[in-house]
Amino acid sequence: MPLSNRPGRTLLLTGASRGIGHATVKRFSAAGWRVLTCSRHPFPENCPWEAGPEDHIQVDLADSKNTDAAIAEIKQRINGELHALVNNAAISPKADGGKRLDTIATSQNDWHRVFQVNFFAPMMLARGLLDELKAAKGSVVNVTSIAGSRVHPFAGAAYATSKAALASLTREMAHDFGAVGVRVNAIAPGEIDTAMLSPGTEKLVEMIPMHRLGTPDEVAKIIYVLCTETSSYVNGAEIHINGGQHV
Repeated sequence: MPLSNRPGRTLLLTGASRGIGHATVKRFSAAGWRVLTCSRHPFPENCPWEAGPEDHIQVDLADSKNTDAAIAEIKQRINGELHALVNNAAISPKADGGKRLDTIATSQNDWHRVFQVNFFAPMMLARGLLDELKAAKGSVVNVTSIAGSRVHPFAGAAYATSKAALASLTREMAHDFGAVGVRVNAIAPGEIDTAMLSPGTEKLVEMIPMHRLGTPDEVAKIIYVLCTETSSYVNGAEIHINGGQHV
């Protein structure tokens, strides 16, 4: 049986409730993985996938103490092995009317909150669960963004710089974690058809060589590959998933 489909393999995913996260849950669940999800909200009664409260951890990633407490709880639930950690949760505050917050208009509080969720929480989770990742020879995937490498018309300055920092962190972690058998990579989605799309995105589509939005499942498929033996020698990469928008 392929390693990726062995019973008992476990994924921990942040930001699972919609879009890329939701598609990732479905992709891994279909392959027989146990998927633990993290959210600020309690386990929903109308959960769209087959999982129970025992596979959901309520945590506010904007709160470092609450994140530490969640890590301790996760350790109790996964029996010493974590095969994959996908850091997908992110926040991107907007100005009134959904307008972009630039470096001048973003409040100090928003800068701190965005970096805590988008940058520090992924680092805390990976370090806090390193023993479990080592035991499984696991994989970490950080979800960055095309906005991390250029000024984006919709993504705010705090979001963009946090994603650039996460890309740099991915390289550093790949160097450090790789020495103990844990691979660390990133994916950088472009314009993906999710609820987070801003009005005016259709203008951006005109500049994408493939002339269409990506789908959450197209992103989830690459995340899955990075967490399985298909990518066993891929470490420290940031894969662009944007239909050629970055060129």
